[in-house]
Order: sequence, then structure tokens, then C-alpha cells
Amino acid sequence: MDFIIFIISMTVLIKGADLIIKESERIALHFNISEFVIGATLIAIGTSLPEMAASIAASYNHKSEMAVANVLGSVILNITLVLGLVFLISKNIDPKRDIFAKDSTWALIPVFVFILMAFDGVITRFEGFLFLILMVGYVIFLSKEATLLSEEIDEELVKEPFSWFKTSLLLLIGFICVVGGADFAIQSASNIARNFGISEWIIGLFLIAFGTSLPELMVSIVAAINKKADMSIGNIIGSNAANFTMVLGSAAIVNPLDVDVQKYLFDISTALVVSIVLVFITANKMYNKAAGIALLTILTLFVYNSVSSLG
Repeated sequence: MDFIIFIISMTVLIKGADLIIKESERIALHFNISEFVIGATLIAIGTSLPEMAASIAASYNHKSEMAVANVLGSVILNITLVLGLVFLISKNIDPKRDIFAKDSTWALIPVFVFILMAFDGVITRFEGFLFLILMVGYVIFLSKEATLLSEEIDEELVKEPFSWFKTSLLLLIGFICVVGGADFAIQSASNIARNFGISEWIIGLFLIAFGTSLPELMVSIVAAINKKADMSIGNIIGSNAANFTMVLGSAAIVNPLDVDVQKYLFDISTALVVSIVLVFITANKMYNKAAGIALLTILTLFVYNSVSSLG
């Protein structure tokens, strides 16, 4: 029964996040807000809404391991699974934008900041605020790249008539779905972990992380099929930056997060390694099937080690 509740709650959570993103974009378009505000904030923050809801719910229920594992798992899956599949599916990826020069810093800085904060075993509320300040820095950085995000705006929304009643109602439904879905997802995931004797860390690292990464996975695969795979690379970097800054920051403000660095050193190291590998790929413009195979190999080793540790 808990599995059914988990699947339903994750579906509701993701659909709710999609509603919030779309209706927020509709409001921004109605008020002629710049493409930066529409694209940068909604794409960077919006795509991380499922992770944020899940981690905040976990933190509120004093499940620090699940909150932190969700972020680490999402970052690892975004790079290895999502980009790995994108590189395998795409025939030719030739970004006009110099991703290494402009974006690679944001693939690494949040990871290093997380490691420094977690080194003493806890991410405090103050450190959570620092994470949010770092997120502000990321949004300011995105403001310089407004034009590159314009093509990601839903063109259909521009043509639709605006209605405050409809938009407000859908926003309310979206928030209810996100909050309710996240709460039920965490509770059911905890029950699954308890029933099978699996740690909440592993549940967060795989089950919840995979569920909250589904939007990025689906969007990136569709982009790859439509020969716009280069957009996926920037989106993954942005999503990962938002995961560490906004998601962990918000969760830590709700309740300080305990992090056993020594116990989960392999998982933390994997998040750092895949981030470095991503920078290496962008530096050498290795947007090809070989890079995809390499990323999926890292994912296989990561999953194998995690499953082996259960035995």
C-alpha cells in the first residue's frame, strides 16, 4: 500500500510543480516582465520545486538523512542518468554558448560549499541562509544571460487570454499538490524503508531522488529528440546549483540538517566527482556517445556500491 501511496504522491507532486511553473510564467508574461525573470527564475527555481518540497517535508519531519540524500541523489542522477541518456540519444550536440567558460563554475561551487558546511556534521539555519544568498548570486548571474533563456518560454502561453481567477485557482491547486504530495511521499517512503529494513538515506538517495528528477529527465529526453540537447546541459547545471543552494538552504532553515560525512563519504564524493566530470566534459566539448557511456558507467558503479552496502 505504501508503494501505491508513494507513486501517487510523487505524481501529484510533479504535476503540482508543473502547474506552479506554468501559471507563474503566465503572470510574468501578462505583466511584461523581462524574459530573464520568466526564464531564469522559473527555470532555475521551478525545475527544483519537487526536490525542494520533498526535502523541506523531510526536514520538517526531522528526517535529515532523507532531505540531504534527496539532493545528492538528484544531482548524481541529473548528471549521470539524464545527461548520459541525452548524449546517447543525440546525434549532434554543438552548443553556440561556451558552457565551460560561462557555467562550469556553478557546477562546482555549490558542491564545495556543501562539503565545507557539512564537515562539522550539521548544516545550521545560518548556513541555510548562506545557501539562499548563494542562490541570489546565481540568479544575478543568470540575469546576464537572459537572451539565452528566451527560447525556453512556452510560446503557447503568450497566445492564451489571461484570467486572474483561473490562474489563481490553478496556482492554489498546484501548491496544495506540491505540499500534500511531498508530505505523503516522505511518510510513505519512510514506511517503505522501515518495512524493508532499508535506511532513509538510501530511500532518499534513489527512490525520492529519481522521482523528483523525473521532470528534468523527461524534458531533457524530449529536447534531445528535438535536436535541442545543448539546452539540457545548461538546465542540468542550473538545476543542480538550485538543488544545493535553494533546496538544502530551505530545508536547513526549517530544521538544522545532520550530515554524517564519514558514513556517507562515498555518496558525497560521487556527487563531487560527477560534477568535476561534467566540467571536464564541457571543457573538452565531449558532447558525444562516449561521454554518455562514461556517465552511465559511473551511475552503474554508484548503484552497485550502494546496493552492495545493503548486504
